[in-house]
Amino acid sequence: MNTPLPYKLLIFDWDGTIMDSVARIVDCLRISSEQVLGEEKRSDHELKDVIGLGLREAIQQLHPTSNEKQISEMSDAYRYQYMEVNKTSSVLFDGAEAILENLEMQGYWLAVATGKGRQGLDQVLEITGLRPRFHTTRCASETFSKPHPLMLEEILQQLGLDVEDALMIGDTEYDMEMAKNANMDRLGVSYGVHPTERLMKHQPIGCIDHINQLQNFLNNL
Repeated sequence: MNTPLPYKLLIFDWDGTIMDSVARIVDCLRISSEQVLGEEKRSDHELKDVIGLGLREAIQQLHPTSNEKQISEMSDAYRYQYMEVNKTSSVLFDGAEAILENLEMQGYWLAVATGKGRQGLDQVLEITGLRPRFHTTRCASETFSKPHPLMLEEILQQLGLDVEDALMIGDTEYDMEMAKNANMDRLGVSYGVHPTERLMKHQPIGCIDHINQLQNFLNNL
């Protein structure tokens, strides 16, 4: 007899959880900030810290005095850098593709909830060939940004599942807080943007140090 799965649906963040893309995002944020705001620079730590938020929310956190025109111009500059210009390496974390395949074969449904825009997510899903693995995906450009829970609520509604059926997996406290706001179980990963202590503030069911640990973690629930 097969052991029942602890969850029907696993919802993954993308950047810093499935793909090692932090350096590329930081580079694009830095360049677009300097192009639009000139001398108003931010450190790599500050730029990295907003990864996981929607683009507009990230810009507002980095530059709280920016006006609507500057936010719009920086958003356009960032998208151009990310989609057309920047060639900083962005690769799947080692073992991520195999883990997703094994989880799907085991019977899990998979989804993505990301702060990326739709155009950016579609690009990386196409490049990696991972689009068929996911039952659905949600982007911050289509709904409220993390940590608002609407992104998760829309995924559950689309798939006809209850909150108890799903686990959110992510590398930032925005992921953890979003899931907490949705009353959804959550699992932190410490190999991305935010350290373990920040993730643990939001009472996840655990925290793993490499994506290769995910299968065993789920098997032991």
